[in-house]
Amino acid sequence: MAQRAFITGLRGTAITAEERAFLRDASPVGLILFKRNIADPSQLKELIEQFRDVLGPDAAVLIDQEGGRVQRMGPPHWPAYPAGAVYAELYRREPAQGLRAAWLGARLIAADLAAVGVTVDCLPLADVPVAGADRVIDDRAYGDTAHQVAAIAAAVAAGLQAGGVLPVIKHMPGHGRATADSHHQLPVVTADRKTLEATDFAAFVPLAAAPFGMTAHVVFTALDPGLPATTSTIMIGQVIRSFIGFSGALMSDDLSMGALSGPIGERVRQSLAAGCDLVLHCNGVFTEMQEVAASCPELGGAALQRTARALASRRPPEAIDLEAARVEFTQLVSGRAGAKTV
Repeated sequence: MAQRAFITGLRGTAITAEERAFLRDASPVGLILFKRNIADPSQLKELIEQFRDVLGPDAAVLIDQEGGRVQRMGPPHWPAYPAGAVYAELYRREPAQGLRAAWLGARLIAADLAAVGVTVDCLPLADVPVAGADRVIDDRAYGDTAHQVAAIAAAVAAGLQAGGVLPVIKHMPGHGRATADSHHQLPVVTADRKTLEATDFAAFVPLAAAPFGMTAHVVFTALDPGLPATTSTIMIGQVIRSFIGFSGALMSDDLSMGALSGPIGERVRQSLAAGCDLVLHCNGVFTEMQEVAASCPELGGAALQRTARALASRRPPEAIDLEAARVEFTQLVSGRAGAKTV
């Protein structure tokens, strides 16, 4: 069966019989994992194997593994990684050290993910925060200028790819100026287009060749006063695809978030009609999963080509001495020789 243009969440730490039948019939492009799905490494590997038993050995498995506040796999089974602001601070002191630390952190995260079978990380962020914005981005950001954010994001993306994990650039075309958390309500940004193109949008331009990108549930009144980027043909066509020049597969942010309104099926249709290649549904609520699948067409045309190209770009992990990398990484982020390894 052809894949449908969505990525799904699941309810718990094992696939239920109901979910297994759903996956078989709906054939999503991939699975996204959250803390509710994770107990320990052996359980997580088994869950991913169960998923691929249904959808095939190459089915995509995604996670949000940033470090800091957003880390689905964490202690005691996996290391705690720093927030993006740590790389930003290092970069301001010495750019080469900031970029090296960002690359190493991402490379180590990729090793953790690859060991259990995760193939896609929803990282890096290219959001440029401003004073007075909501704290949903805050210390997750790599700096407060487009140039610095883009440079560190590129290093993170390269580190993930060197470890055999595909990056997802988020949140296009920028969540850093939002004064609300899109998990709960719809942010509205009133900055003029010239300002946006010089800051928020500009950070994504050097990352335009990334395999995957994720939209922001944010309204930019200077371009489309009525719709968030996820469901706006203007924002996707004129900004993400044209001004930024993004050529990869574009997925929506989670359609179950509070920023969006209306039935979940209508959110699916609006996102795809606006130009998203894939939609993301994360909460694991089975009735919503069914509605997403029923509203979602088979993946085809340019969306299929971009998604296939993105998935095919994943390469085997490059050789690295992980223990030495952990020592170097810890020394960089702590500023002390001989610090305890990550």
